[in-house]
Amino acid sequence: MTIKLDFSNKVVVVIGGTSGINRGIAELFARQGAKVAVASRTQKKVDETVKVLKDLGADAMGFSADVREPEAIDAGLKNVYQQFGTFDVVVSGAAGNFPAMANGLSWNGFKSVIDIDLRGTFHVMKSSFEHLRKPGACVINISAPQAYVPMKAQVHVCAAKAGVDMITRTLALEWGSSGIRVNSIVPGPIEGTEGMARLAPNDTARKMVTDGVPLGRFGTPDDIGNACLFLASDLGSYITGTILPVDGGWAQTHCGELSDYLGELAEG
Repeated sequence: MTIKLDFSNKVVVVIGGTSGINRGIAELFARQGAKVAVASRTQKKVDETVKVLKDLGADAMGFSADVREPEAIDAGLKNVYQQFGTFDVVVSGAAGNFPAMANGLSWNGFKSVIDIDLRGTFHVMKSSFEHLRKPGACVINISAPQAYVPMKAQVHVCAAKAGVDMITRTLALEWGSSGIRVNSIVPGPIEGTEGMARLAPNDTARKMVTDGVPLGRFGTPDDIGNACLFLASDLGSYITGTILPVDGGWAQTHCGELSDYLGELAEG
């Protein structure tokens, strides 16, 4: 069930908004009347998503850029600002993941995830600041349970996402005086996403996941999108610097047996 909130004429930017969780977030804001801009590395995906958002009745646009390239992100966000005006909501959701034990992880593999998740988040945040509504804007970073639950074969993601959450907390302090709220959402296992396809690629792994979720099911992109709507609305106006798990209680069980399974998967 979607929470009914009015974002008419609000400007929402979703980085990574052409697939998975982030695409679902963009579509929910579009349904609530927002002007929505999406970004990802592939122009074709951007064009396809913008069409879907327009079909939902939204004023929509997008740009292609790699979050690892700050100049490209900076230019894309400036273009959104010139067309749509001041940003009310920015969702930073670009991410990379694959299972690999530390001893088998290449230098470049570790660096790639750090560059996408951690450095990419900082690039988006820094480039967004001058275009954010002050006071009143809301920034939401999409984190992961690996930020605080260690998992085998996930050292690169654990390090990157822990850094993302500390960026959230630090900029909540720095930007609070400007009236900008900064929070992280931590999705649990979400159905139909590329991340879960990699981490739970078969029925055995999927059962491990659901057995480890107290609510007994995979989440949906709407579960994450609804949390974003709440945080970005006036209902969340006194919430900043918060790391919000939306995971059916998964992290409370330390993500069940998935850590051991990922270790076995990575070692072949």
